Amino acid sequence: MLDERAKTLLKTLVERYIADGQPVGSRTLSRASGLELSPATIRNVMADLEELGLIASPHTSAGRIPTARGYRLFVDTMLTAQPRDLAATGGSEPPIEAQLHADQPQRVIANAAQLLSSLSSFVGVVTAPKKASVFHHIEFMRLSERRVLVIMVAPDGDVQNRVIFTAHDYTSAQLLEASNFLTAHYAGLTLEEVRERLKTEVDALRGEISALMQAAVQAGSEAIAESHEQVVIAGERNLLTVQDFSSDMGSLRKLFDLFEQKTQLMRLLEVSSRAEGVRIYIGGESMVVPFEELSVVSSPYEVDGTVVGTLGVIGPTRMAYSRMVQIVDITSRLVSNALSAK
Repeated sequence: MLDERAKTLLKTLVERYIADGQPVGSRTLSRASGLELSPATIRNVMADLEELGLIASPHTSAGRIPTARGYRLFVDTMLTAQPRDLAATGGSEPPIEAQLHADQPQRVIANAAQLLSSLSSFVGVVTAPKKASVFHHIEFMRLSERRVLVIMVAPDGDVQNRVIFTAHDYTSAQLLEASNFLTAHYAGLTLEEVRERLKTEVDALRGEISALMQAAVQAGSEAIAESHEQVVIAGERNLLTVQDFSSDMGSLRKLFDLFEQKTQLMRLLEVSSRAEGVRIYIGGESMVVPFEELSVVSSPYEVDGTVVGTLGVIGPTRMAYSRMVQIVDITSRLVSNALSAK
């Protein structure tokens, strides 16, 4: 536990480092903290904070910088950001809302990513809303021995195709029978509902139909999962101007690989979607954010009260967290409002 003096000095150090990007010395802390402490006392407190792993001393400077643990303590206990009300965002509010009022949900998502990037000057990311895994029609088509094409049509006309490998070689007549049976008895249900019904009804079904149905549900689930893996990213090039990254081409290369592959990004945003409100993930404190120099401020967004995706800002660990919290909170609510109004 830190006493109030140590908390004040840590808060001041983090805020100064975020603002200036330079290691903070005891003289700067003495002036900025407002505490009437001798330089020796401040140095002693900084030594204690360093021993606790909250700050560190770069080799090239006598000053100190925050560690991941220091940022986390600052974010959890010292950050005073109060997300502003949507109506109180000043002169920029009308254009913000105008950017997010679009005819198509995909345009809202793309505009939101651009908005997050432009407001933060970092990278804006948004996961596309998840589709309901309901099917209207299913069809099996024999491709070759034990290779079957599954065609699933959603109520909105969206088509998912998937090749499955079966344990037995089915005739076209058997596949047609299975298609008709599954469509007649399970159309309109989600794949999870079909899966649950299959558990109780499998004994009453003929073996070949049961096996095909289970394979179709699995294939459909995988196809739906793949279609969900859509992340809209805007502003990656902003990181080229961030001092923390621009001097290290190795770090920049790793970051751009992250944005290209998107798989790790999806896992991170999936974690974010299970949290309520704005959350801050700091690089280096866990494997959630794999890069020490990176932080993510994210929030889930909703459609008609149901969480359907996540959005956020990705930037350097040395970012103005209070401002990022406001940007992400406002944008998530605006996106929720825009999509729910459709």
